[in-house]
Amino acid sequence: MKLIKTDQEYNIALKRLEKIFDAPSNTPLGDEAELLALLVEKYEEEHYPIGPPDPIEAIKFRMEQLGYKQKDLAEVIGLKSRVSEVLNRKRKLTLEMIRKLHQLLGIPAEVLVKEY
Repeated sequence: MKLIKTDQEYNIALKRLEKIFDAPSNTPLGDEAELLALLVEKYEEEHYPIGPPDPIEAIKFRMEQLGYKQKDLAEVIGLKSRVSEVLNRKRKLTLEMIRKLHQLLGIPAEVLVKEY
């Protein structure tokens, strides 16, 4: 087994991993699957990096996870109309809003301060 350096090698590795993915641990096939998964992950990190999420999308996603409605954020952001403005990108997040959203929703502050 060797490092994955091309898209062709990556695709071959994915096909092989798909075949042996459910191999039992602590077996030669299981060890191969584990090693191949690490190689695929390394290649993906280098060639298909995932950047930090958009702040507004992160807020919407977390609201959905928690079952929150816009009215639930009114205490943090201000009026319900202000929540709507923020979620529709018509009003920027203030530092105070970012701090409160971080506390309420558990979204990392570095995600919330990102430009959008």
